[in-house]
Amino acid sequence: MILALIAIVIGIALLVYSADFFIDGASALAHKFGMPKFLIGMLVIGIGTSAPEIVVSVLSTINGAPGLALGNAYGSNIVNITLVLGATALISPLLIQKSLVRTDFLILLGVTALAIFQLIDGDVSRVDGVILLAVLAVFLVAQIWLAKRAKSQAQPLETDAADVPAMPMGRALIKLIGGLVVLVASSRLVVWGAVEMAQLLGLSELVIGLTIVAVGTSLPELVSSIIAARKGEDEMALGNVIGSNIFNTLAVVGVASVIAPMSVAQQVISRDMWVMAAVTALLFVLCLFALRGSQKIGRGAGGLLLTIFVGYTAWLFVGS
Repeated sequence: MILALIAIVIGIALLVYSADFFIDGASALAHKFGMPKFLIGMLVIGIGTSAPEIVVSVLSTINGAPGLALGNAYGSNIVNITLVLGATALISPLLIQKSLVRTDFLILLGVTALAIFQLIDGDVSRVDGVILLAVLAVFLVAQIWLAKRAKSQAQPLETDAADVPAMPMGRALIKLIGGLVVLVASSRLVVWGAVEMAQLLGLSELVIGLTIVAVGTSLPELVSSIIAARKGEDEMALGNVIGSNIFNTLAVVGVASVIAPMSVAQQVISRDMWVMAAVTALLFVLCLFALRGSQKIGRGAGGLLLTIFVGYTAWLFVGS
């Protein structure tokens, strides 16, 4: 058990480090190829912070652990809202932008509804995966078009040039490829440790995926959101979580199910997908109330979200 625990801890630490390495390299290359700076921040960071979930879920599916794959994806969505945003709002109340609520949040609600529709029959087929990836492609194309339009209409929306790492092409490639290699290797380590621990403790792969792995692969979102909030970039903190949850639902589950169709555990249908839907809806309601009042998700709301995280985690372990 100790070896499995060490593997999970080391794997998660390497996941966070390699994701940061990967983002630096990808951002530098994107900058060199002339991508809009606003687009770099939105898409590269969004995909980069979801990279651990994508790799862990794909490898879990290949290794015959679909419960770990689904638990990681949907567990990360729950963790992002309850733990990441809860802790961030508790440290620094989050300013809400109307545009974010009216566009990306509505997309997240629609994507969550699509996920429930696909899960309800007990299987996530290759066709379901193709649908998810097609929706992701439409979303990315729309975001690229909107980002380019925003860049042409309003120069202040661009990220400051100092935020994009300046480095030679060779170093950027090394960071990108090296980060990806470590990402894959550390993800395999996390998957192995999680499956071993689940078997030793008598816990299901689903519970391990919903808790230990979900929290571990959500660490990039947690760190980046807290840093963004402390720097006064509140919309970036909230947008980071919304974007990450969209990527988790579309890309993580989509890629994994295209590789190998997955049977959905009954607990996911009766418990976890509804918890994911409920906390997503709750965050939307909190944003609407914030827009009518102080324009911020305050510490009280942050405390509520953290309480839900603790309660849900306890429910999982007691139920298992």
